[in-house]
Amino acid sequence: MTGIRSNSKLRIVNSKSKVAVLAGGIGSERQISIASGRCVADALEQAGFAVVTADVRPDNLDILGDAGIDVFFPVLHGEFGEDGRLQRILEAKSLLYTSSGSEASELAFDKMASKKLFDDVGVATPAAVEFVSGIDLPRLEDQLSDLAGKYVVKPVRQGSSVGVTIVSTPHEALRAAQETFGEFGNCMIEEFVPGREVTVGILCGRALPIIEIRTQSDFYDYDAKYVDDQTEYLFDTITDPALAATISRAAIDCFDVLGCRHFARVDFVLGDDQIARVLEVNTIPGFTSHSLLPKAAAKAGLSMSDLCTRIVEAASSSLAGHKA
Repeated sequence: MTGIRSNSKLRIVNSKSKVAVLAGGIGSERQISIASGRCVADALEQAGFAVVTADVRPDNLDILGDAGIDVFFPVLHGEFGEDGRLQRILEAKSLLYTSSGSEASELAFDKMASKKLFDDVGVATPAAVEFVSGIDLPRLEDQLSDLAGKYVVKPVRQGSSVGVTIVSTPHEALRAAQETFGEFGNCMIEEFVPGREVTVGILCGRALPIIEIRTQSDFYDYDAKYVDDQTEYLFDTITDPALAATISRAAIDCFDVLGCRHFARVDFVLGDDQIARVLEVNTIPGFTSHSLLPKAAAKAGLSMSDLCTRIVEAASSSLAGHKA
């Protein structure tokens, strides 16, 4: 990978710039967001920025009225962070912020809507059906019999493996979907694809090194992400250069078709047939010690300070391009 390292000659922001790190929120990953925000704030301070951190909620957005803030850096995961709601508020106030815009965020957060776009650009994704109010259950059970031999049930609009269940029969899938619908609203029943879990960080339109995730559980769930120290994050395990290039290209295609910007993380399952199927795009992935985007950036030679500075620079550069 070339062209990722920060170049001070191209820097629009400087050490006098003030950055507000927005964390917390109302989502199920609130505590992870607070930890991510702390890491981002520390990294930006080390890079020389003036930094303030705010715990924001829909009813507590006072920080957005601070005219001294040059750039806002949202690190809210899930609801009100990645679903486009906060981004729409920032846009309505004409505030400069990092991460994807409101439309791209909303699309990426909706797993069914994003699947359709991935299919449009030829990126494979596991087959799925949406479970909504009033659905014909007997007909759906017949559909599921033809869909797969094992199923993943997940909310359509949640993050970080929240509410995910793996089951083995159509009947179990329907029962799990009914429970998931009752808690989260619309959900999806997806084909379970056995294989290796891999992820690709995207920074300023370029793919970072691929990480393979090996867990002690059936899949990369919440505990595996944030709690279990036995989860392994491995580089260079895909030894076929052509396959690695295909996965990286697919990640960029997913990033682009959603209209993402600045950074994201794209998750895949690499099946036994050596086809990488995209699972989702995370527009604001974690920035904690367990998090994958910082790990991939480090592999590419970027410290956490480098990574966060590059993201702030990208936001400023996009504004300069827009004004030009």
